[in-house]
Formats: sequence, C-alpha cells, structure tokens
Amino acid sequence: MKLVTRYYQNVRYVSGPLLFLEGGRHFCNGAIVDILLPDGEKRTGQVLEISEEHTIVQVVEATDRIGLQGTAITLRESAAKLKLSPAMLGRVYNGSGRPIDGLDEGVYAEKRDINGAPINPVARAKPDLFIETGITAIDAFNTLVRGQKLPVFSGAGLPANEIVSFLLENARSGGDDGKDDELVVVFGAMGITRREAAAYMDRIRISKSARRLITFMNLADDPTIERLITPRCALTAAEYFAFTLGMHVLVVLTDITNYCEALREVSAAREEIPGRRGYPGFMYTDLASLYERAGIIDGKPGSITQIGVLTMPDDDITHPIIDLTGYITEGQIVLDRRLHRRGVMPPIDVLPSLSRLMNNGIGKGKTREDHRDLVNQLYASYANGIDVRRLASIVGEEALTELDKKYLDFAHRFETELVNQGTRKRSVLESLDKGWELLRSIPKSELSRVNKELINRFYSEIMEDGTKTPFY
Repeated sequence: MKLVTRYYQNVRYVSGPLLFLEGGRHFCNGAIVDILLPDGEKRTGQVLEISEEHTIVQVVEATDRIGLQGTAITLRESAAKLKLSPAMLGRVYNGSGRPIDGLDEGVYAEKRDINGAPINPVARAKPDLFIETGITAIDAFNTLVRGQKLPVFSGAGLPANEIVSFLLENARSGGDDGKDDELVVVFGAMGITRREAAAYMDRIRISKSARRLITFMNLADDPTIERLITPRCALTAAEYFAFTLGMHVLVVLTDITNYCEALREVSAAREEIPGRRGYPGFMYTDLASLYERAGIIDGKPGSITQIGVLTMPDDDITHPIIDLTGYITEGQIVLDRRLHRRGVMPPIDVLPSLSRLMNNGIGKGKTREDHRDLVNQLYASYANGIDVRRLASIVGEEALTELDKKYLDFAHRFETELVNQGTRKRSVLESLDKGWELLRSIPKSELSRVNKELINRFYSEIMEDGTKTPFY
C-alpha cells in the first residue's frame, strides 16, 4: 500500500522559536516534523501542543526566512529519536545528535525516544559505590557515589569549566571486587562559547579519557531551542550504555542555567503565565525529568551518575533554578568567589557543600575506615577557624588565645593546602592522609569527633626537633 504524505501550508503565525499552524490534528505531541521553505531548504521542528484548531511547532533550527506563504510542514517521525551504537564512544555530536567530528554517522544498533522512560522507584537500587574524581574537596568531603545526581553551583567567572574538564579526564569508579571499572563519560554542553568548546576539545584530544567520552555540543550561537534537546540526547546515550550494554556512565551537563533560560524563552513565546522571576511554572517538573534519569536499576549491572553545572545569577543561591535543583538532587558542590580570589583551585567551599549519599559510599572496604570521623573533625576544626577569623577581623589577632591562633592557622592551611590542589590529581587516600597532617597542628585534646583507636593509628604530634612521626 502506498503511503500518502500530508503537507500543511496554512502557517498562521511565527513567534520567536515557535510556529503556529492551523490544523495538523494527525500529529502527536513530541512528533518531529520537516519544515519546507519555498526555496527548497528543509528545517526541523517538534510538535509542542495540539488543539482542535491549531498546532504549535517548536523550530529546532533558526526561524529566519520562515514566512506565512509557501512554507509547508510534514511529519517525519512520531518522536525525537537518537541513533545509538557502541561506536559512539569517542565521537562528538551537535545538540540534536548529529555528528560534527567530520566522521560518517555509521551503522547504528537502534533508535530511541530521547525523552526516555522514568525509572520505577521500586526498581531503583541503593547507590553505595564510590566514584573517585581526583578532587579532594569532593572525594574526601562530598563524596560522589555511583548512581547519584550531584550538581555544581558556580558563579560568573568562577572556574567551573576547568573543574568539568578535570572530571572528564580523571573520574574513575571502583568495582565490587576492588578493581576499577571502565567509566564511560557523556558530556552535554548547552550554550557554551566557541572558546570554551575549543578549550574542552583541545584538552580531551590529548587525554586518556578521549576513547571513552561521548560529547553533545550546543554552542552559544546555535539555536536556543536545541538546548532543550541536548541533555535529553546525552541522557539517552547514557541509558543505552548503562542499561543495555551494562557499563557505568558519568553524565556531565553544563550549563543547566542556559537550559532553563531556553525554557523561559519558549514559555514566553507561548504566552504562558510566568512563575517565579519569569520562569515557567513547569520548570520543576522539567528539571526533574532530567535529573531523575540518573540511578541504578536493581538487577542490571550498569549505572548512571549525573553532575550538572549551574551558574548562579548574581551568586544567588536562592535563585529559582538553583533552589529547585536543590530539592531534586542529592546534595550540591558550591564554588566560592572568596576562595577563587585567593588563588585556591578548585575554589570549593566545603561548609555549604553536601553529598547526601556520602555515607553509603565511604568507609572500610570502600575508601578507608577513618574517612567519616576524620571528615567530621576537619569540618568542626575548619568551622572553628572561620569563627575565629571573623572574631579577629573585629578585635584583632592580638586579642586571640593561643588555641584561637592554632585554629586560625588551621583554617588558612585547610584552604591553601588541603582544598587547593591546582590541576594535580589526588587519590582519596592522599586526601585523607593530608587531612591527618593538618590535624597535627591541633592539640590532641581538641579531637572530640575521632575515636581514640583512630587517633592512636593516624595522629602524631610534631616532635621537638620539628620532625613528624610517620603514619602507621
């Protein structure tokens, strides 16, 4: 039987990235359509909404030269789909999933709807295996666990991009048998500049991780609407490698703030009633549809771990994008401008940062048995040092006690020696040993959060000749 292709030429209105069409009731929500211009050029659109009389089409590419006369629309497929194959490793795609690395598309194993399917909460397994990033402020204090979603809250001008590059290169996952599992990294970039993209690609090409990295790149001058597709393409690829091929996948998405701005643009074009600060009321649900695709399915060997980078407008941690993300995810990594100005790299403030699944992924058999107690003591000592620093700014250091001065020095060394590591990778054991080294400057009587057995094993005081006794 010969199939008849229907063409709709009754375009009534174009508003920003949206095209309003009269008719089109045989389309379905989410369908992908071809937009044929009078000069023969073809563009891509996605159906957003259907009513008895009108259809709203979201134009994925630019809307210039799309007029009301001579433009035809026809159905391509019922949903946006991504072609998937094991050969995707090492490839670079645009935000819509088309190759931009100069290589052919190649043979694909299957096509999947990029919207995915939510993981049944009953089928979710408890995340409990540690992922080592090489960053002390994460591995030691805000441990990333396989299957977790842990965002990075950054600010304009802070080195979030450098931290992302570091994660892409160095993240590795420990297996149940104590050996490292191969970790596939899926990188989804939304609205980044060409300079940032070039910096990423130059660093990736010379790294050992290039062969296990899949990149989806939406640049700042690419169509804004493509940003809504980019993270879904990245997560669809991650689900294929995790739950079909049984691999462990780390998904890094940056910048989710740009994604939310695209959401706001579409909402405004549809003339919807805005919510907080002009963002659409459905933004919470939309973000959850991305974040909740991370996790582990009981009985399946693979996993998806997600790190999303968000730029806080005006460094406002109460901004709607940041606030809603905090409700959905399992913690946050907060970058601090004060530390950045002092040259600390990475400038991660460990006090407001949090990993809610940390306790599941650390301890004996995973990192080291002293991990939790040591971190608690380091937190407490650093917080005391920060309090003393505030006091010294009021009364001066001359008014401080000897113990106060030790805590003040501890806070300085904590930031400049422990958190600050430059571009050098540190193992989690190196980070823990460095923490014990810092605690040596605090009197043993002040170590109230570490049990005596651990103190006897790991703590040693500076001897009279200035040398330090070694760790046991």
